[in-house]
Amino acid sequence: MRDLALWKSLPAALAQRSFAIAGAAASALKPTRRNRFYEIRLMAPPAFLEACDLTPFSDPSLVEVGADPRIPYVCLRAPATPESGQRFYASARASDLRLGVARIALGRSDISWNEARRMSILKNNSDRYPLRVAEVEEFGVLDRSVWPMLSRDAPNDPQPRERFTSVIDDRLERSRDKDIFIYVHGYRVNFENPLLVAAELWHFLGYEGVFIPFAWPAHTGRLSYFGDTESTHYSAPYLRDFLEYLASETRAEAIHIVGYSAGTRLVAATIYELALKTRDRSAEEIRRSLRIGNVVLVASDIDRGIFINYLHDGLLRVPRRLTVYESPRDKALRMARRVFGADRVGQLEPLDVTPEAASFLRETDRLAIVDVEGVEGFDIGNGHGYFRDSPLVSSDLLATLRYDFGPAQRGLARADDSLIWTFPGDYLSRLEASVFAADPELARRARALEAESA
Repeated sequence: MRDLALWKSLPAALAQRSFAIAGAAASALKPTRRNRFYEIRLMAPPAFLEACDLTPFSDPSLVEVGADPRIPYVCLRAPATPESGQRFYASARASDLRLGVARIALGRSDISWNEARRMSILKNNSDRYPLRVAEVEEFGVLDRSVWPMLSRDAPNDPQPRERFTSVIDDRLERSRDKDIFIYVHGYRVNFENPLLVAAELWHFLGYEGVFIPFAWPAHTGRLSYFGDTESTHYSAPYLRDFLEYLASETRAEAIHIVGYSAGTRLVAATIYELALKTRDRSAEEIRRSLRIGNVVLVASDIDRGIFINYLHDGLLRVPRRLTVYESPRDKALRMARRVFGADRVGQLEPLDVTPEAASFLRETDRLAIVDVEGVEGFDIGNGHGYFRDSPLVSSDLLATLRYDFGPAQRGLARADDSLIWTFPGDYLSRLEASVFAADPELARRARALEAESA
């Protein structure tokens, strides 16, 4: 089974020809001298790849051999200055969205991208390669995001939007997966962090579709928590406008959103705003026009009461499915609960709801709550970053995005009296069976490879 149709042809090279920048030259944002390169280590491979011995790169047409990956981004931060001490973009809020493409590079000179891609999915490989943002090319401001009451110089140039749209559509045209995936980061991170996380998720999706990080104005100081949580509300109308732009002007068949930590506040508020804005339309009309597919909230730092109010006011009318990952061992959310004095959505155990709510959760296919407690890697560090630290959780997340599987299809299970989905011992074999049923060609190749190795 050395083919990766599951994540749609795994790693290959984040620099696809689809991100070759056409048209007039754009401004290249240079790093300031005061800051060294920011890096993250490539996450461990999803368990499904290891368990099934799947090898990526099955579609060489998606990648440029030896080239650095490139990823489009959208940013609500002001450009960096020497005084900011940051590269490319600072933490300060902007009053409009900026569009561009970033080149992702390895932080090591002794290994090539081709070698790193091959090694990144090998079993028992503990060498997690450093990733960094090498350079950024900004196209300009998304014209429809400019609000004259906030911006003194309100540009009305459609060219950045048109170039960005061309980049997205070109990538979608050559991809088997015609979907867009948006990653919304948590608090206290710089501009580069969401780009690198989005890049590694795209890597393990096989470079199919288009992954776009939404870089909202978070700060990096130790006391930035309260300011950042306010910025999530400031950012929600901009994310809403961006989603409406993608739905109306790109060829994406579906738009999926992954929110993490404080970023889930931004995602939930945005979907809630869309629900209110479209409340005079049917759920079918909303989904047909906005094309919001899977919305995933990971380690969600949302007040549970606020979230329930969102649900009551129709939040679930917007996405095709909402998935909430939770862990009772999440120490970061435990601290947030103490600070705010209210339960968090990312810590739903024990789940005490009304009989009507319990009935809804048992019967609906539009909302799934997934408990990660006890899964390998779920409690690494403070137990807050399990979607990168746990190979089972990353498998489940990527199967949701790639195949649009519901929790039972992915292999999750729940007891008759439970409202929460969990990972059974045979989760991986269940997931494999669903993937092969959905992709007969992959199953055929897997059988052929097994026969060869026998």
